[in-house]
Amino acid sequence: QVQLVESGGGLVQFGGSLRLSCAASGTIFSMGWYRQAPGKQRDLVATITSGGRTNYADSVKGRFTIHRDNAKNTAYLQMSSLKPEDTAVYYCFADTAGARYWGQGAQVTVSS
Repeated sequence: QVQLVESGGGLVQFGGSLRLSCAASGTIFSMGWYRQAPGKQRDLVATITSGGRTNYADSVKGRFTIHRDNAKNTAYLQMSSLKPEDTAVYYCFADTAGARYWGQGAQVTVSS
């Protein structure tokens, strides 16, 4: 059983920055984040493999950076140039060989 602990998030002004962290237990392959705004579906934000290969949603390319400390089994999402449309609950995930696990979610609110 994998457990994920998310931290970070909060309230920030337009153009500001925040960092999310996601610490996992167990043997993990890919990690990343999805986000869900009120009344909308959960959308992919960014992913990173155990080898460091990354993938980003077009809406965050150039503004968000995902990286990972494999020794700590922790992924980080650095978010910059934040916009009100980035407001959502951000959910980290971690993939094992047979399942995907989710964090508890972190609220990110960007004020205009």
